[in-house]
Amino acid sequence: MGPGSSGNDTPGRRWLPALAVAACLLLPLAGALLAGQPLGRFLEFPPLTRYVRHAPFSLPLFLAGLALFAFLAGSLAVSLYRSRDRIAPRPPAGPMPWWGWTGLLLSLVAWILAWNRFPWFRPLQPYTFTPLWLGYILGISGWCVARSGSCLLLRQPGRFLLLFPASSLFWWYFEYLNRFVQNWYYIGVEDFSATAYVLHATICFSTVLPAVAVTTELLDTVPWLHGPLRRGRCLAFCPPRPAGLLLLLLSLAGLAGIGIVPDLLFPLVWVAPLLVLLALQVMAGQRTVFASLARGDWRPVLLPPLAALVCGFFWEMWNWQSLPRWHYSIPFVDALHLFAMPLPGYMGYLPFGLECYALTRLLALDPLAR
Repeated sequence: MGPGSSGNDTPGRRWLPALAVAACLLLPLAGALLAGQPLGRFLEFPPLTRYVRHAPFSLPLFLAGLALFAFLAGSLAVSLYRSRDRIAPRPPAGPMPWWGWTGLLLSLVAWILAWNRFPWFRPLQPYTFTPLWLGYILGISGWCVARSGSCLLLRQPGRFLLLFPASSLFWWYFEYLNRFVQNWYYIGVEDFSATAYVLHATICFSTVLPAVAVTTELLDTVPWLHGPLRRGRCLAFCPPRPAGLLLLLLSLAGLAGIGIVPDLLFPLVWVAPLLVLLALQVMAGQRTVFASLARGDWRPVLLPPLAALVCGFFWEMWNWQSLPRWHYSIPFVDALHLFAMPLPGYMGYLPFGLECYALTRLLALDPLAR
């Protein structure tokens, strides 16, 4: 029974999460089938082919996306500036541990190897992604220790290690959704067998949740983020359970819709899974990531999206000259790139950060709890 649950859940409610998971898997396929698409193309493996023909660039939509991104960033900056009187300096807790420096060194070496094509390294060229991000996770964790005296890896090592297999399953679901919108595709993986592709991708995907979690924790050690966001304006967020049911139906309909009109609904790849989880929590009477707003704590709402954006910058930067790497094919806004990603595309990292944080909390691991 989750926190805040009523204690009188009916069998139907207990089965609801399983049914919602099944719906999240099947509804995109049902939408594609309704649109007359052959389902085999969405089930082949490895997913190397591209079927979706995207809409051309649209300057009005591109400018609207940039304006929205600027508004979100500007609103956060203004809020932090107005709260500058709540900032209390935090002295360093101690030196960087040796394993933190080792992680940074590992990332640096992997970065050099990823961006170069040394003949002697050619057999190992496809395998630089995981060392890059393992080094990042260790380095950021060590930085947290230097700033605050602790980190997730030290406080809850067992649960932190569980993030790695959970992360693999988590990102495989987004790979599945991408089959319907085909907003990114990989090059340099054509020679992988299906088995090798699954093993290699699963190991790479395992670093996503830990990276966002440790970055969230690091951002919480920054005084001009921690102080103002922890003592912000109180905002009650307690939607009734019928609202949760409505949100669930709408989000599941959106997942079906990406198989029908992918060009119009592709942003739902990043939004709909979060809405499904929020809807289930509301219907079960459990606390959501927005519950902290009632006591004026905005950190769970703003720091994980910011952490995902920070990780997104490094994902895109390190991917840029690596091999294998991913490329983007996004309707309406495929212009003005920062690395391979169109600038408006970085907005997808914001809801993704909330999804990462929500799933991390489901594993009883909270980067913002000290």
